[in-house]
Order: sequence, then C-alpha cells, then structure tokens
Amino acid sequence: LSSLSAGPFVEELFEVTSCYFPVDFTPPPNDPHGIQREDLILSLRAVLASTPQFAEFLLPLLIEKLDSELQSAKLDSLQTLTACCAIYGQKELQEFLPSLWSSLRREVFQTASEKIETECLAALRALSACLSRSVLSSDSEDLLDSFLSSILQDCRHHLCEPDMKLVWPSAKLLQAAAGASLRSYHRITHSVLPLLLEQYTKHTQSSQRRTILEMLLGFLELQQKWGHVEEDESILLSLQAPVCSVVFSALIDPSVQLQLVGIKALTVLGSLQGFLSSSDLELVVDHLIRLALHEEDSQSSEAAMEAAGSLAPTYPKVFSGRMVPRLEEELQSGRAGKGEESYNKQHSLQQRCLQALAAVSTHTSIVRETVPVLLQHLQKVQKGTEARNTQDTVSVCQSLHRVALQCQQDAEGCWYFHQTVVPCLLAMAVQAALQESTHRLQGKALLEEEVLAAMIPVISAATTHLSPELAAQSVSHVVPLFLNGEVSFLPQNSFPCSFQPFGDGECLEAQRRLVALLMAFVCSLPRNVAIPQQEWLLRELLALSCSCNCPFTATTAAKCFAGLVNKHPAGQQLDEILQLAMNRMEPSLAEGPRRTQALTLLLWVRPALDEWGRGAGGPGLALTVLPAQVTKALVLRYHPLSSCLTDKLLGLLGDVELGPAAADGFSLLMAESPDVLHKGCHADVRIMFRQRFFTDNVPKLVQGFHGAGPDVKANYLKGLSHVLNHLPKPVLVTELPTLLSLLLEALSCSDRVVQLSTLSCLHPLLLEAPQVMSLHVDTLVTKFLDLTSSPTMAVRIAALRCAHALTSLPTTVLLPYKGRVIRALAKPLDDKKRLVRKEAVAARGEW
Repeated sequence: LSSLSAGPFVEELFEVTSCYFPVDFTPPPNDPHGIQREDLILSLRAVLASTPQFAEFLLPLLIEKLDSELQSAKLDSLQTLTACCAIYGQKELQEFLPSLWSSLRREVFQTASEKIETECLAALRALSACLSRSVLSSDSEDLLDSFLSSILQDCRHHLCEPDMKLVWPSAKLLQAAAGASLRSYHRITHSVLPLLLEQYTKHTQSSQRRTILEMLLGFLELQQKWGHVEEDESILLSLQAPVCSVVFSALIDPSVQLQLVGIKALTVLGSLQGFLSSSDLELVVDHLIRLALHEEDSQSSEAAMEAAGSLAPTYPKVFSGRMVPRLEEELQSGRAGKGEESYNKQHSLQQRCLQALAAVSTHTSIVRETVPVLLQHLQKVQKGTEARNTQDTVSVCQSLHRVALQCQQDAEGCWYFHQTVVPCLLAMAVQAALQESTHRLQGKALLEEEVLAAMIPVISAATTHLSPELAAQSVSHVVPLFLNGEVSFLPQNSFPCSFQPFGDGECLEAQRRLVALLMAFVCSLPRNVAIPQQEWLLRELLALSCSCNCPFTATTAAKCFAGLVNKHPAGQQLDEILQLAMNRMEPSLAEGPRRTQALTLLLWVRPALDEWGRGAGGPGLALTVLPAQVTKALVLRYHPLSSCLTDKLLGLLGDVELGPAAADGFSLLMAESPDVLHKGCHADVRIMFRQRFFTDNVPKLVQGFHGAGPDVKANYLKGLSHVLNHLPKPVLVTELPTLLSLLLEALSCSDRVVQLSTLSCLHPLLLEAPQVMSLHVDTLVTKFLDLTSSPTMAVRIAALRCAHALTSLPTTVLLPYKGRVIRALAKPLDDKKRLVRKEAVAARGEW
C-alpha cells in the first residue's frame, strides 16, 4: 500500500481492513492450515502501518483501544503505533501528539503490567525518534521541542517529590524520550541532570540516594549510545565535577547497595571518552583498590574488580602504573601478627589481591605486569611447607586461569602468557617432583591432586588459542621434556636429578603425576599441529595407564591417550596403537587386580577413536575377540569400532564387580568432558553423537535389563538413566512412550544415583510431554511421594521438584490426587534441611 494512491477511497480502504483490529482469533482444533493468531496480528499490522495516508483514521483508533480495558488490545495498539512511527512524519502526528502522550503517560503511571509498560516506552521512543527526523524550516514549529516540553512538564516535578512514588515511572518516560535521538537526549538531560544532582545532595538517606543515582545512571548509559560529543553540545561535560562528586560519594557510603550503583556509574563514566581527568582517574583507581581489597561485603569487592577489568583496556597505563603496584605491595606484605584470626585476615586479603590482579588483566600491557607478580607469589608459596600452601597454590592457579581466558582473544597476549606461564609451571612442578624423589619437603603442595587439577585448566587455556606455528614451536619443547627429560627450555633448570616420568621405580611416582600437565598441554593443541614422537608417547601413556598404582596418574594418562587418539589421523599407525591398547586391556578386564583401571582406560579411549579406520580401508584389526568396550574418544569420532566396543561395556553391566563402574561409564561417555575431548580443545566431536549412541545402544540396555539377574539389574537402569539424562529433550520426548515404564521401574531401585538421575530425567518431561505423562499419573504420584522421605537430601529435593512439576499436567487428571498430595507434602515442610523445606513449600503451594 505504501506506493498505492488510493485517492478518495483511502477511508474506505482503511475501514475494510481496520474492522479486524485488534485481531481476536483462536485457531480451531486440528486446523489443517496451521494459522495462528500472531500470524494474523503481524499481517494486519503490516497493512495498517504501510502508508501515512491511514494516519488520520488509524491514530484515533489506536488511542481509543489504548483507553480500553482489554490488555491484548492495548499491546496490539502500542506495537502498531511503534510500527507506524517508522514511516510517519510530523505532519501525520501533529494533531494527535497530546492525546497519544496522555495515553502513554497514563499507562506507565498506572499499569500493573510490565509488558504494557515496556511497549509504552518503546512507542514513546519511536514517537520522539519520528519527530527528531523531521527537517525544520525557518517558519515551522519545532514539534520535537514542544513534545519534549510536555513530557518534562508532566514528569520532571515527580523527581522532586519527597515520597518518590512516581519517580521511577517518570524517569523511565524521560529516558525513553531521551534515547530516541541525540537532539532529544540533549533537550531532556539539560533539564533533568542538574535536578538529579541537586536531589542527590538534598536527600541524606542511602535508599533515596540509591534511587536517584540509579536514575542518573540510566541517563549516563544513554550517553554511551551517542559516543563522544563536542564539549559545547553536552550538558554532561559541563557537569563533570558534580557528577564525579556524587559518584565518588556513593563509593564511600556504608550502604552496599548504593556502593554497587556507584560502581556501575563509575564504569559508565570511565567509558565516556575524555570525561574523566587524570586526577579523577587516579581517584577512580584508588576507590577500586579500596573496595576490592578492604570492603567487607563481597558484592562490592567483586563488583569493584569487575569494574577495574572493564576500565583497564581504556586506561592501561593508569591501571598498570597505579593499581598493579599497589596490589603487588599488598600481596607481598606477608602475614602480620600471630594467631588464627590474624592469619585468616591476612589470608583473605591475599586472596582478594590474587583475584584483583586477575580481574584487571584485560590488556596485554597489564598482563605483562600482573603475570610476573602471580608467578612470583606462586614460587614463594612453593617454597613453604605449611598445609595451607595447597589452597594458596590453588588460588594462584585460579587467578592465572582467569588471566589466560582473558588473553585468548589477543594473539600477542596469548603467546606472552603461554611462553611465560607454561614453562614456569612445568619448571616448578618438575622441581617439586624431583625434590620429592630425593626426599625433600619443599614444594610438596604442587604435587597434590587438587593443585595439579587447578594447573590443568591454566595450561589448557594458554594453549587452545595458539596459532599452529606457535603451538608447534611449544610442543617441540614440552614433549621431549616428558619423553627425554630435556629441561633446557625450563627457567632455572638446575635440577637435582633427571626427569623420567615414564621410567620404572617407586621413587618416580611423584614424577609420573605430572603426566596430568602433559595431558593439559597436548590435548589442547590444534588438530593440525604435529606432535613429535607421537607413537612413542602413545605407547608410554598406554603402559602407564595400565600399570600405575596411583588412580590419579592412571586416569590422566588414559585421558591423555584418549585425547591424542581422538585427533590422530586414520591409518596404519592408529590401527597398530589400537591393537596394542586392546591387547593390554583384554587380560586386565578378564581378571586380575587392575580390572577397574583397565575399565577406566577403555572408557576414555572409546570416545577418542570414533573416526578410526575412515579412509584407511576399514579397521583392519581382528578385534572381534577383543573386549568390545566403550571409549569416549571413539564415540565422539563415530569410529566404526564403536558398536563392538559398546557391546563390551554392555556385557560388563552383568559383572558383579565392574558392573556399577561400567554403568557410571555411560555418564562419562554422554557428558561434556571438562578437560579433554571437547570442542574447546579442538577434539574431533561429531554432531548428534549422543542421538546416535542412544539409537544404537538403548535397545540393548533394555534387553539386557530384562534378561539380567536381580543382583545386576540396577546396573542397567543406572546406565540407561545416564544416557537419557544427557540426551537432548526433544529426542527423549519422541521416545518417551517406549521408555517410561522402565524409568518408573528405575525409581524403585535402591541405588540413590539411579533415583536421582531418573528424577532429573523425568522433571523436564513432565513439563514438555504432559499428555504422555498423564497416562502414568497414579504411578508417578506414588513414586514421587515415597522418595520425598529418602535418606538422601538430593533425592528428596529432586522428588519434590517432580511433584511440583506434576501440576503442569491437566487439572482434570490431577484433581483425584490433590488431597493425598497436599497431606503427604506436609511432612517435608518440617525437614531438617532448609533447601528441602523450600522445595516442599513451593510444591505444596502449587498443589
């Protein structure tokens, strides 16, 4: 219609279309056309808003519907008005502006609907933007100025009311109009900002000051939208001193909530180019340091750290020259005084220093300052022998990990972090392992599982985003370190003996633990990076995972083996290493003391190999006699051997000794891996691998369950619940009718893991497939109510959530059970655990 000239028939054309406004349509059941109410609304809106010629007829209609009591009509009218403003000019709007403003103002001041309020503000913004687009001639009225004057006249005085009842509605209206254009922003803020600053000074209560500062913050955030403006255009620049004074005063207020708003405002001010002077910036940094380190409330401390990280890229010299030295000084100040209380106070301060150093490391120049400080502190902790050094070391690693993540998008910062941190961590770990081998005590904390687990994500995050060229340069040093004991690239490489993590002997146990760091490195490399001596490395990892007595070392060796196999190109070399792996695992799985260890290796190997054999003429191995077990690496790659290996795992479910561990292995196979075999570390992960695993193996699980003896049936239920719990819900819903009876049987299993996993699986199904679940409502109610008395808190909570979710079923289905459920849910209201009582209140209230 926009290009159609209707001539004298405009009104008739409008009438034949507007008679359907607002659309009131409910699609009939089993409608073959699939037409929805929203489709008709959008189509009609497109017609009504297609031409300015409809304005004189449409705008009165919209005003009329806005004044009605029907919420849907109000929403449709507001959205249509917003759409019309995109094509109207001031000529079409001029006559109706007072009425439109009156209706919008009333809805925002009085409405109880958040949707209505949101659409009113959007319509007001659209009106102001439309008027802002008008080109003024010398003799024409400035409609934008007069419209904004009306808004200011009706809203401005509410900002000064002592009871502050209409403060927020007025502020929202003013901000909506100000956000329409730069001209409207200047007009509104020129009148409002001085008033808000005056009101902040006038009010002394923290709650009132917080409200005023939040309004001021809204206008400051709008300034960000327009970017840098000339000094003579911006009222904000002329108010620089009082604005800074107000924000700085909020930062020292005792009220935490006012502090938090002040920190947000400080962040916005810092983002405005040229707004803060050099002295202001120094004061900003001082405030952030004080809040981050010495504010008792953790919310303010964390917010200050986040603000520092946000502002640091804009002012790197200020933060690296002022904040980092202060943090370093506090970190190195040592433990003041004696006693537990003094230690805890100083320890808390050091923890905050570490967190702040990481938070502010958002620019490469700052990273070059903070990383040496963190490493120096780690070395200081390493030299100690106190039991608390373990937690101190973990804290430093957590800070380094955050810095590594923040460096990933900057190639220069990523390489600096990698070549500085990774060799240093390896050197300290090797030093600690060699000292342990020679019976010294220093550095023992670095060999703790908790510490090594904290170092793994640091090395991984420092490696995943390297370019292939730089990654190849790094791998040429790290792999020879573990295979050949080549330590020349490590800093301070004067070690008491040689490093032999794959050697034999009990005295080398500490060195073997460092295979976890090798795993973090090599499993994070891009797939196109060649690993030197890879076949040798794979054989050593395989041997270690099968023979080591330490579960931590054996598991990390198996993971490392799996990660390498997952990325290994198909071909004869891969075939040979697989054959060797199967030959190693088969005897151990059959009998002997290392059955669990062999199962761990096989679980990790399978997903790594799912593409093995492609393009190489098939598997080429006589593996039918080998343990056909699952391994995560094979699943992820769709390896042709997957079905055979999975059958082996399924067979182990009937083993009394290994059955429970094999069942838990299904969770490992289906879940996201936190350290290896995920897309973040460049693993070969095929789409829909979970759906494929489900299709291939769930029927076998069901069949195995029905044929299993009573002592191992729970293993099959546990494996099934793990698979279903990680399956995308749309897939699970389609398969629900055939599996629901088995899931209900799983609820009767005495294994708490099975119960919890099954409840987690059923909860979303109650919400997404109510019709199917309604057929089993009697059993569901009974099972859920029984489990609310479980001795396991997590099971009680999950059961109560499911009982709550039952209320999404049709009311006619639930009514016969209402009294029974309400009576049964009275008991968990007195549960000794607060979280259980909370869920019970919610569920019983809904019933």
